[in-house]
Amino acid sequence: MNTVKTVRELRAAVARARSEGKRIGFVPTMGNLHSGHAALVAKAAQRVDFVVASIFVNPLQFGAGEDLDKYPRTLAADQEKLLQAGCQLLFAPGVEEMYPDGMAGQTRVSVPQLSEGLCGASRPGHFEGVATVVSKLFNMVQPDLAVFGQKDYQQLAVIRALVHDLNMPVQIIGEPTVRAADGLALSSRNGYLSEEQRAVAPVLYRSLSQIAQAIKGGERDYAKLLAEHQQLLEAAGLRGDYLEIRQAQNLRPATAEDRDLVILVAAYLGVTRLIDNLHLNLDTPA
Repeated sequence: MNTVKTVRELRAAVARARSEGKRIGFVPTMGNLHSGHAALVAKAAQRVDFVVASIFVNPLQFGAGEDLDKYPRTLAADQEKLLQAGCQLLFAPGVEEMYPDGMAGQTRVSVPQLSEGLCGASRPGHFEGVATVVSKLFNMVQPDLAVFGQKDYQQLAVIRALVHDLNMPVQIIGEPTVRAADGLALSSRNGYLSEEQRAVAPVLYRSLSQIAQAIKGGERDYAKLLAEHQQLLEAAGLRGDYLEIRQAQNLRPATAEDRDLVILVAAYLGVTRLIDNLHLNLDTPA
C-alpha cells in the first residue's frame, strides 16, 4: 500500500490505476481505525479494482469545545489495518494541503433539511464541514464508488443528497454498523470510555432494539415509547441528547402510518458522546 500526502501525488496514483482500466473505490476516514472501518474498505475491495482511503481529521466539522485536539492520531496502526483490509492507496494530507488558503474563506457546501435536527441541532455547522470536505475529497479522488458506515445515518443521508443534488458520478454504498459482541456500535470515540462506562454503553443498542420490538408489536404512541426509554437511559447513567423515530428515507418525523423507519439516538456517557441507530422496515418479514 502506498501512502501519499499531497493532492498531486494522489491524482497521479489514481491516474495510473485508471490508465490500467481499474475502477476506483474510496473510503474517507478520520483515522484511529477499528473493525468497522476495515469492513468499509473490504466492501470497496469487493466492488472495485483499486481502493483509496483517506485519513484526515477535518477541523471544519468540529465545533467549539469538541474533541479536535485530542482526537487520536494513530497513523502507523491505521496503515496496517488498511493494508490488511485491501487498501492500495492511502491519502493522509495535513490541514494545509486540504485548506491551502485557510478555512475562513473556504467555499462551503451546505445540504439543507437533512442537516437540520438530530446531530445537526447539537453540533451546529458539523454537516456543512462534512459536506465540504467530502466534496473536496470526491473531486480529488474522483472515485467510481464510495463506502460509508450506516452508524452515522444522518451523515450518510447528507452525503447521498449531496451526490444526487450536485450530479456527482459517484455510487454511494452504505455498510451496516459493525458491533461488539454486546451490541455496542464500534466507534473511535469508544476509546474515551472508562471500563465502568464501557460496561454501561450497550444500553443504547438494547433500547433501540426494545423500541423496534414494541413497534413491531403494534405500539404507535411514539412519544410515550420514546419518553419511557429516555428515562431508562438516564437511569443507566446516560445524559440524553436525542432519541427519535424518523422516516428512513428523508429523516422527517415519523407518523403512525409510516412503514420504513429509523430509530436514532445520541447520548453522553461522561464526556463522551455516543450515537447509534436501528433501521426498521415494517413491510420486511422478520
